[in-house]
Amino acid sequence: MGANPADTIDAATLFAANEAERYNLHTRHLNEQMVRVLKTIGYDVGFTKGQGQYLYDRNGEKYLDLLSGFGVFALGRNHPDIREALKSVLDSDLPNLVQMDVSTLAGILAKKLLENVPSMEKVFFANSGAEAVEAAIKFARAATGKQTIVFCDHAFHGLTHGALSLNGDAIFRTGFEPLLGGCIKVPFDDLAALEQALATKQVGAFIVEPVQGKGVNVPSDGYLKAAADLCRKHGALFIADEIQTGLGRTGKFLAIEHWGVEPDMVLLAKSLSGGHVPVGAVLTRKWIFDKLFDRMDRAVVHGSTFAKNDLAMAAGIATLDVMKRENVVENAARMGDRILSDIRALIPKWEMLKEVRGKGLMIGIEFGPPKSLSLRPGWHMMEAANKGLFCQLITIPLFKEHHILSQVAGHGMQVVKFLPPLIVNEDDCKWIAKSLDQVIGESHSAGAFFSLGKTLAGHALKARSSAA
Repeated sequence: MGANPADTIDAATLFAANEAERYNLHTRHLNEQMVRVLKTIGYDVGFTKGQGQYLYDRNGEKYLDLLSGFGVFALGRNHPDIREALKSVLDSDLPNLVQMDVSTLAGILAKKLLENVPSMEKVFFANSGAEAVEAAIKFARAATGKQTIVFCDHAFHGLTHGALSLNGDAIFRTGFEPLLGGCIKVPFDDLAALEQALATKQVGAFIVEPVQGKGVNVPSDGYLKAAADLCRKHGALFIADEIQTGLGRTGKFLAIEHWGVEPDMVLLAKSLSGGHVPVGAVLTRKWIFDKLFDRMDRAVVHGSTFAKNDLAMAAGIATLDVMKRENVVENAARMGDRILSDIRALIPKWEMLKEVRGKGLMIGIEFGPPKSLSLRPGWHMMEAANKGLFCQLITIPLFKEHHILSQVAGHGMQVVKFLPPLIVNEDDCKWIAKSLDQVIGESHSAGAFFSLGKTLAGHALKARSSAA
């Protein structure tokens, strides 16, 4: 028997009634440190609406989102076709998660994914990117009989225990050791170091992001192809972590396609969700799959309770259909080239703008020490205070003055990262180029360093007083 409509939860009404209390609620019941961060850098504007590539704050101000939820919103927020697909599931009384049955929608999504990656033959679904990485570790060990997994410095493969063991950033690992044994770190884009690790013949797999998310590090042209060849020479699997780079982010369906490499496994997540229902996937070769699920009594040797739920599968199916119908991958390639070109044109103009790199709509903007004597003291003062702090001279004014949401590409890095929805347009590109030019120009003044310190101190005092 259904509830009285007057008694049902209306999420929009609930949100509106409690929006002003969001920071207090999080301080009391969730992550207080995240609230302090937002208030310290002045990002506590209170977003109340998301549509496409834009966000709107409580005052109705419009922002261009260059984070896209760390890559989740490839199609932007609240795409109507994704929403309708999810509504159709909720309205259909489907036999969801029977468990002693197989999912029809999972079969359809698996087929569509494999049509886009024809070198793969089987799909395993998970709930997230980290869970896909955990599955890949188990698959690799089961398929090869070898325990060692090689990963790269600065890699990010997730924060669950196994995935964290393959994380190349010490700030995430510290305090959680000992991690999973048998994991070896090598420098990214270093074939000699990789071959040295593989030569032990104990390596089950090498896992790599084709373009690293932390720092937006792009490999040299021959690296990934040669790495895959080395893996096959030494009996190791080549795993492409496309959790952030896949599904069109770099201007191709998979980033690995830029270098003509066919992996043994491909990991997907983030944008496959359509921005609504988490979903992860491991695409693999049949022989690897068959090593894990090799007998009827091992049919459930690995799985995840919610992994093939109908909402997640419908979100993935709708996402792939929208991407194809709206030529989203092609748009990512065009707009990415435009943004990269526009920002690279600024390099001769601003001495602290060191390098602009990326593929498609995964863009890293690196800054470096100035040559001008008037700017050196400020730069070194900021570096001494907190390595990577200079980038706040870029991201904070972009947000506060130009309503562009972006992020620093990693802890202690002088790199600003742009990861916009793949539906950005020409007007958005102009918005980015004009705003960035102005902000970088303002950063090239001796007073800018003092101004940032004053701004951060003021926000920090405000945050402390409001918490008192």
